[in-house]
Formats: sequence, structure tokens, C-alpha cells
Amino acid sequence: MSTTKLKCNKNIIVIVLLVLILVGFGCLMVYSASFYSAEYHYENKYFFLFKQIFGVILGIVAMFFFSFVDYHLLKKYKYWIVAISIILLVLVFVPGLGMESYGAKRWISLFGFSIQPSEIAKFALVIFIAGFLSENHEKAKTLKGLFPVLIVAGVICLLTMLEPSMSVTMCIGFVTLFMLIIGGMSKKHTLMFSMPAAAIVPLLIVLEPYRLKRLMAFIDPWASPQGEGFQLIQSLYSLGSGGWFGVGLFNSRQKYLFLPFAESDFILSIIGEEIGFFGVCVLMCVCFALIFKLIQIALNAKDRFGAMLACGVAFIIGIQTLLNIAVVTGSIPPTGLPLPFISSGGTSVSVFMAGIGVCLNVLKQSQGQDYKIIKKKLK
Repeated sequence: MSTTKLKCNKNIIVIVLLVLILVGFGCLMVYSASFYSAEYHYENKYFFLFKQIFGVILGIVAMFFFSFVDYHLLKKYKYWIVAISIILLVLVFVPGLGMESYGAKRWISLFGFSIQPSEIAKFALVIFIAGFLSENHEKAKTLKGLFPVLIVAGVICLLTMLEPSMSVTMCIGFVTLFMLIIGGMSKKHTLMFSMPAAAIVPLLIVLEPYRLKRLMAFIDPWASPQGEGFQLIQSLYSLGSGGWFGVGLFNSRQKYLFLPFAESDFILSIIGEEIGFFGVCVLMCVCFALIFKLIQIALNAKDRFGAMLACGVAFIIGIQTLLNIAVVTGSIPPTGLPLPFISSGGTSVSVFMAGIGVCLNVLKQSQGQDYKIIKKKLK
């Protein structure tokens, strides 16, 4: 076996191990954060754990399936993939199919299972952008050449915003911007799109009363400690109680119905409480080690499409992780966004693992490629 192949196999093992560590730890923390509320609401303390394990099993199957499927097929069917994801986003608003929770319509019910289309749409958009820009690299430097990507991204952002889900919309917007930049968009166009997008965010906050309340709660959560500021205050209590090394696994107090969404959007608060600041730092190191590995795959990919695919998956994981950290620490206004691989959510964990599978296929096909040749291709 050649040295290159050995190195490739080693990288595959490292990436799979990192993912399994994250999802395994995620299952443990989902149980810890949810067993009391699950017992209280569903009379089954394993309710959220079983759902998470099912999502992880689907994710493992998807990861290994896509690791053996030629990623160029995704490029061939990119229009179908993004069209299906848009249809799924529309189905959220269809009575009888769409499921509403806390005033948001973000799920559809199919054959007894709930699916969150926005999680699928993020990766579908990455596939579309990577496929389109890899075929039309020179067009990315012109405004006309960017229109197809902007239109598709705009439709997905609009449908996601209508759910409403501003956090996922922001994630999609950031991923689109970064992919356009690595795809060859000029500095002039980068500024042209970034500045209006930045101006739209405060406008969207002002137009929706509940978003404005969240902004006020972010500025001064103690102004409404039993209202909009409650969740952030409880999150800060949780993180503060953890100190450097935590109160111990399963010993969180905030999960006893004090902190809303403790098993999903705010699971990092429970992690911080139980294993402390040091434990959270170790977790983030594992997360960013995975992102680093994905960027390495992108740099050594055998073609532009593979490079952009791997970068896109790395962007989604990185951006979503940073946004989740910012929310639970009160660095940005509270908004719902799961922590990749960790938070409760079958659709989220299985789709993220499928994305890793695609990156593994890019890695497999890049073995034996000369790094300098790849750098020339990406210029």
C-alpha cells in the first residue's frame, strides 16, 4: 500500500472517530439534559435519547453510503436536489403536513416521522453553489453570473425566514457569502452584497415585535427576567454554576424545567454546567479539529467541485457552532440554532453526518493527487 493511500486511510479513520466522539457525547448530553423534562412531559425519560439514537443510526448509514457514492453525481443532480429542498420548505406551510411548535412552522410530518427541511436546505444549497460555480467559475466574477446562485439562495432564505427562523436564515446567508467568495466573487461584489445584507438584519428585527423583544432582552435581560430575558438569564446561571470543571455529569440543576430547550438549542449551557469551562473547551477543540480536517480535504481535492463541497460543509459546521456559542453566552440576541452533532434533532444529526460522508468521498478520490497541481486548479 502506497504512503499516500495510508495517509488517506488514516485521515478517514480520524474524521470518522471525531464524528463518532461528537455524536456519542451528544447522545449522552441529550439524555442528561432531557431525562427530567421527558419524564414530566412524555412519561418516558428516554424519549429524546431514543429519537437522538435513531437519528445517529440514520446518520451513520448516510455517512457510509455517501462516502462510497461518487460525489460528482451530486453535481449532475444539483438542480433536482435544490428543487426538492425548496419543495420541502414549502410543504412546511401546508395544513396537515406542516407542524407548528411555539409559533414556528419548521417541521413536516411524513409517515409518522418529523423532518426539518431547513436542515436539508442548507446542504442542498451548498451542493448547488459548488456545482454551479465549479462549472461557471469565470461567470462568478460578473454580476449576471451570480444571479442564479443569488436567486436560489434568496428563495431558500425567504422561505426559512417565513417559518420563522432568523438564525437558520443567517447561517444560510453567511454560508452563501463565504462560498461565493471562495468561488471567485470579486471584492466589489462582496461589498455590494454584504452591506445591504447587514442593513437588512436590524430592519427584520424591528419589523417583528418578538424579535425586537429578544433584542431588548439581549441588551438587558434583567428588564424582563420572567419574560423574554428568562432563557438567557437561565443559560448564564447554568454556565456560571459550572465554573472551571463543572458540577459533575448528570448533576445540572437548570435542566429541571428552568432552562427552556435544554436538550436542543441550549444544550451547550447544560454541558458547561456539568463539565465546566474546561470541558467545553475540549469539546470545541474536537469540533474545530473536524473542521480543520474538512478544510484539508478541500485543499487537496482533485477538482474545484470537491474543494467547494468540503469547504461548504466546513462552513456550515463552523458558522452554526459559533452562532450557537454566541447565543448561549449572550453574545448575540437569543435565537434557535442547534449545536452540530450534539443538540437533540434527528434531521440535524443525520444530515450533518451525510455531509461528512460526502467529504470522505472527496478525500478518497483525491488520494494520489499532487498538492501543487490542485492549488493551480483552484486559482
